[in-house]
Amino acid sequence: MPKFQDLSEFAAAIAPVIGAAHVNVHASAARAVAQLAETSAITPGLLSDLRFTLPLRPLTRDALAVIDRYGDAAARERDLQEHLRQRTLSEDGDGTIRLTDRGLEFVHRLYDVHAATAERVWAAHDLPGLAGLVDRVLQAAERLPGGALELVAPPYEPEGAPPGLLLFNRLAVVRYHRADAHAAAWRAAGLSAAGIVGLPDGPLRTGIEAETNLRASAPYGALTAGERETLYVELLKLV
Repeated sequence: MPKFQDLSEFAAAIAPVIGAAHVNVHASAARAVAQLAETSAITPGLLSDLRFTLPLRPLTRDALAVIDRYGDAAARERDLQEHLRQRTLSEDGDGTIRLTDRGLEFVHRLYDVHAATAERVWAAHDLPGLAGLVDRVLQAAERLPGGALELVAPPYEPEGAPPGLLLFNRLAVVRYHRADAHAAAWRAAGLSAAGIVGLPDGPLRTGIEAETNLRASAPYGALTAGERETLYVELLKLV
């Protein structure tokens, strides 16, 4: 276990571990999700990406753009139109996008796949304990006005959801706190989303990353030093 000088250093170290643990389940479930999509004739797309928020709250196109701030607008719109054609999403007269009953049924089936996958690839780990720690971090994370986290948190958690599924989706959502911190840092440096994507390595990027770590560190203060160590070490085992 590396020794972290402060919360900012911890935030920098834990971020890729959170991402890798989340991706592990996604990658391990890919074949089963593809089979689900084929048998149901439904494109996962936004239903998979926003499985943890669409069942709880409608979204607008502007909200989708915030959540997918580095994505391609045309591709996002094509994805949305595909879901509207498949009747998994509906659009109100004012442009509000909602999950339909058909879409919710698919999300529940997707959750079943993810739950089974998490149980398989994360077997023999303290998933309830880790899910609880991530939940405390998520509860402590500031929802910045106009940011992505306020759009996706808290995550949708159906009654009786197993701890592996809770952990998987909480990890997915807590990443948006760092994403908002990153956006705040590059905006403060006078950049746009396209500008930060194309920014080469150098002092400016280094400064933005340091500011991101500082802004992203606060919610980890909700954990004790021992709990932070547990979170880091045990999540690393899930990668």
